[in-house]
Formats: sequence, structure tokens, C-alpha cells
Amino acid sequence: MVVETQEERPAIMEKLHRVGITNLKTVARINWKGRTYTFIPTFEITIDVPAEKKGIHMSRLIESITETMSEAVEEEVMRAHTSLEELEKCIIMRLERKHPHKRAEVWIRTSLILERETPASRRRSLESYDVEVGVIKHEDGRFEKVLRVTVVGNTACPHAMANNQGKTHIQRAVATLEVRTAFDEEIALEDMIDVVESSFSSPTYTLLKTIDENAVVQGMYRNPKFVEDVAREIIHKARERFAGKLHVRVISNESIHKHDVIAETWS
Repeated sequence: MVVETQEERPAIMEKLHRVGITNLKTVARINWKGRTYTFIPTFEITIDVPAEKKGIHMSRLIESITETMSEAVEEEVMRAHTSLEELEKCIIMRLERKHPHKRAEVWIRTSLILERETPASRRRSLESYDVEVGVIKHEDGRFEKVLRVTVVGNTACPHAMANNQGKTHIQRAVATLEVRTAFDEEIALEDMIDVVESSFSSPTYTLLKTIDENAVVQGMYRNPKFVEDVAREIIHKARERFAGKLHVRVISNESIHKHDVIAETWS
């Protein structure tokens, strides 16, 4: 006979808002616009725990993922608009049958590989972008999703350029755009990445021939920006394209200072 210690009353009767598992890696296949993508996502799955319950059955959370991967995903892949957030919602729906709760969250962290073209030689370069997708089921039954993309780009300092006969320092910058919106709002991670990447002085590339390096440097000098400029441009473009609450965070890894510079805004 198995003793269900999770069902016992805890010594301290206090509700917990998020309890579950984190840093769980598995495999997911997503069909988007007729193409099948294979991810190795890292999951975080949590539910709320009432004050009178000692804990949750962790194995049931993992079962909900495993069953979703082996059963539901095979069906979802056949649909035209399958996405990471649809996969997460499917996990929550299956979890409801295994573990009573009022609120649940599923988060996926993974990398999205996109094909880019180098600026001068026009060669194919595969670029990796960190993405995070979360689906939250609220106590009123409403589903909300959170989309985050992180993009690396370059900036050229306009202040040094204006005070140094056109010469300046350049640095790598890292920008994160978050959109928090209704579950049914269709927003492509690729579109979010494009918004961020187009807001730097220049994109960065994995593959660059000499003529491409020259084109990148010349492009940065033609388009000098402060980190503040990058943050403002991202949120301006995002506001025009995406519905929901926006959050932008840009960090400039300064090349001539011992510190970094940050700019952050939200709406």
C-alpha cells in the first residue's frame, strides 16, 4: 500500500502559488507553416497548492508531458498552426485530469534557428536565437501567454563619433523583447526577432567573409545608436505590430568601459 504523504496536512497552513518541476529537457516537434521543427526544450511546469495540502505528485506532472509528447503532439503536428504555446496548453489540459489545481503555468526555453543571408556575399548563415514561451491558466479559467525573444546585435556610439572626427567604438548588445497577451493572439516568434534585430546599428552573423565584415562595419558607422535608441526603436516597432503588454530590456556590453549599460522600458 502506497502512503500518499502529499495529501497530508502541512504543519504550516499556507497556500503556495507555484510548485512543480523545472529544468526538465525533452524533445518536441512543432509544425509551423507546413514545416516541421524539432526542439529540445527545457520545461518548467507549476501549479498552485492549497494551504491544507502538503505537496503535489511530481510524477503526474512528468506524465502529463510524456503523454502529450507521445499522443497529442502527433495529432497537433498535422495542424497548420501548431505552436509551442499550443503544446503547453495541451499539457495543462492533460494535467487537469491528473492533478487538481486552480492555476497552472508551463514554460519552455529553447533555441530557434533561422536562416539569414550575409550582407555582401549573400551566403547562407544559420543563426540561433534564445526564445521562451509561457502559458498561464488563471484561476478564472482564462489562458494567457508570454513570448520572449533574445537577440544579439551591434551598436556604434554616436557620441564618440561626433567628437572624434567620425571615429567611434562599437560593442555587442543583447536585447530581450517580451509580449504578454491573450492566448488566441497570433504572434510569431520570428516576427518578434525581426523587430529586435532590425533595431540595432547592425545585426551580428555566425558566418562572415571579409566583404561581409566590411559591410557590417560600414553599416554600423552609417547607423550609430545609443543603447537607449535601440530600446526605444524596439518598443516603437513592437507597439505597431503586436497586441499586449510589452517589455524591452537591452544591455550593451561596453567595449571601452569596465561596466555595461542597460536600457529598459515597458508598456
